[in-house]
Amino acid sequence: MTAPVADPSAAPTRHPQRWLILGVICLAQLTVLLDNTVLNVAIPSLTTSVGASTADIQWMINAYSLVQSGLLLTAGSASDRYGRKKMLAAGLALFGLGSLAAGLSQSAGQLIAARAGMGVGGALLMTTTLAVVVQIFDDEERVKAIGLWATVNSLGFAAGPLIGGVMLDHFWWGAIFLVNIPVAAIGLVAVLALVPESKNPLGDRPDLLGALLSTVGMTGMVYAIISGPGHGWTSAHVLVPAAVGLVFLAAFARWELSIPYPMLDMHFFRNQRFTGAVAGSILVAFGMGGSLFLLTQHLQFVLGYGPLEAGLRTAPLALSVIALNVAGVGARLLPRLGTPRTIAAGMAANAAGLAAIALLGREHYSGMLLGLVVMGAGIAVSMPAMANTLMGAIPPEKAGVGAGVNGTLAEFGNGLGVAVLGAVLNSRFAALVPSVVGAASLPAALAAAGDDAERSRISDAFASGLQTSQLVGAVAVLAGGLLAAALLARAERGGGDGAQAPAPQAAPAA
Repeated sequence: MTAPVADPSAAPTRHPQRWLILGVICLAQLTVLLDNTVLNVAIPSLTTSVGASTADIQWMINAYSLVQSGLLLTAGSASDRYGRKKMLAAGLALFGLGSLAAGLSQSAGQLIAARAGMGVGGALLMTTTLAVVVQIFDDEERVKAIGLWATVNSLGFAAGPLIGGVMLDHFWWGAIFLVNIPVAAIGLVAVLALVPESKNPLGDRPDLLGALLSTVGMTGMVYAIISGPGHGWTSAHVLVPAAVGLVFLAAFARWELSIPYPMLDMHFFRNQRFTGAVAGSILVAFGMGGSLFLLTQHLQFVLGYGPLEAGLRTAPLALSVIALNVAGVGARLLPRLGTPRTIAAGMAANAAGLAAIALLGREHYSGMLLGLVVMGAGIAVSMPAMANTLMGAIPPEKAGVGAGVNGTLAEFGNGLGVAVLGAVLNSRFAALVPSVVGAASLPAALAAAGDDAERSRISDAFASGLQTSQLVGAVAVLAGGLLAAALLARAERGGGDGAQAPAPQAAPAA
């Protein structure tokens, strides 16, 4: 029997089990988002258990985010055309199988491949959750529902280290992946039983070549960034993948301009409201993903905390995001300050938090605590405003693709933050201790040290590298916030092409 097709122009109605469905899809989304950061606290375990180098660790993290970001746009288009319920179910199944493979991995290469497979499932999940929310809630309740969805979206990135720390305190590192399997199984059953099918038969067909070009292009660029410190920035090992990445990204842009069904309409970039939201979204994810990658190493390698202790000490970031989202602080600030000033204020707080972690938390956790709370406040204020701006700049009939754009920016920014800030850390560390430049990781460098004095010098050099990379992240986030605010302010004054799109709503309170 053919599933009924939703009329894209029809007003959504209240589904009788809408809140239960919302809980199911938020749980599935939370699991996907947690896996962006849950691996961070397992870094010391992986360096010893599977002999992973710093580059291996970065690829374990980036394989997931890069594959996911490369496929989000295509997955969104496919869900519009073939059915959102089908894509949710397929995503849960693939994510569960990938988690099983990751938990049973015996080498760094196997884990990287499994993480890439999880990224495929995550892409299918991430692009359909928001579309289902819009489908099952009417106009009156949708604001509250999207507020809950947005809170889970922010929580997922921040709570990963805490969940990972709890798991690693009681189990081996593979458990952080195997715990996904029962969640995926429960979610799959619930989706098949509860979620109504909907699709737009007039939706654009998937842009598979665009997905391939964008994925290869981003992978090449990040590979070059990761390889730079170890091989030299002017070596063929770095320049060749960088050139390949640039060529593929240029080909992607040209292809998207030449086809009638692009997964990313490049003309959107003429809309300064869209461009401002893009810049801000990437830089928030850049700072958050990169800083958590560095923060967990700082807590464990420099301050000497165990995995659970490190995870617990990152919790204030997640708690401040949750508290401010639930209290609706961003929703109240947005109409008072306007979108540009709200985003600028949030990004400035985000950057200030990163700087406080770098300058005040090098030796003691108290300074780091202040930075985490301030950073969480900035994220809670800026992220919902930017998501609303981005979605408001895209035509309603492209809502599925819009969700894909929003997810792509977050995933790409997260992966780029890990790569760039990790590269800054490695470069600074190698410059300060050239005698151990060939060491694959801090534990390897410490093991090769001849005496306690050299080990102390190596630890100090690593701490200095962490501080430098965190400050680079703070500057990048602040610059991104100011750029986004300037573009949005210009668009509001009539200097952009923002009149064609409806104005975004205020960020909802959960």
